[in-house]
Amino acid sequence: METEVVIIGGSFAGLAAAMQLVRGLRKVVVIDAGKPRNRFASHSHGIFCLDGKSPLEIKTTALSQLRQYPTFTFVEAQVIKVAANAENGLLIHTAENSFFAKKLILASGVQDELPNIPGLLEHWGKSVIHCPYCHGYELSNRELGVLANHPLSAHQAAMIPDWGPTTLFTQGNFMPDDKQLTMLTKRGVKVENAPITGINGDGKNITSVALADGSERALQGLYVAPKISAITPIVKALNCESEDSPLGEIIKVNEFKQTSVSNVYAAGDMSNPMQNGSLAITSGVMAGISVHQSLIFD
Repeated sequence: METEVVIIGGSFAGLAAAMQLVRGLRKVVVIDAGKPRNRFASHSHGIFCLDGKSPLEIKTTALSQLRQYPTFTFVEAQVIKVAANAENGLLIHTAENSFFAKKLILASGVQDELPNIPGLLEHWGKSVIHCPYCHGYELSNRELGVLANHPLSAHQAAMIPDWGPTTLFTQGNFMPDDKQLTMLTKRGVKVENAPITGINGDGKNITSVALADGSERALQGLYVAPKISAITPIVKALNCESEDSPLGEIIKVNEFKQTSVSNVYAAGDMSNPMQNGSLAITSGVMAGISVHQSLIFD
């Protein structure tokens, strides 16, 4: 099938990019594997006019609106191969179909690597969360913790007291320096060096954390910033240049979301050093507009 633009990834960023393009009367195919990063969260918060909607509801609404445009096609599939074509385009293959496109937008998100602590995954996206702007209000006025697993954890811990009394669990690895300790003390943050070895709760609400010294600390919310990677086999095959962000490797783009590879753009968490739903949508809008401009002026 020949089209003008293929977008890999049908969540917030990919669908936002598609909206700009179909409104510009361009032929767009979105290929989505159905495993968005936000699938662990029951609600999305902080998104203008969509606060409290579930990620699935937002996606369903976006798709229903996009399907009103005759140049839009949505394919539920996993992309297995992408290759540049000598005719100044790209070949995108799924198990059952192949697509030739002039432009490609990568918007399939990132892989989260969570600390291997019993009970953490079961509560992920519910009371173990990563972003106070996305879910902090729902956990406010409770005993909160920040699990340190990157150099900016002390900075994150200094933010969280706006939502509730906070403890920074250094895990014995990311110890605050003198300047950070001064900031944490000023913000009323407690520091615990004994590592968390387990998280207790009912699968939705955590109640406490177990520590390596044998003690237990009452806790109702835990912030964890997962390590991330946007470098999928498709990204490697395209040889897109990457760069380090505070939490892991992302695709390097310019201000128009263009990657280092001709005709290939990246949007959403794959290219954003700071990540949430609103920023993913914004990134997708920019990628869609940029691709439309490139189709006109290239």
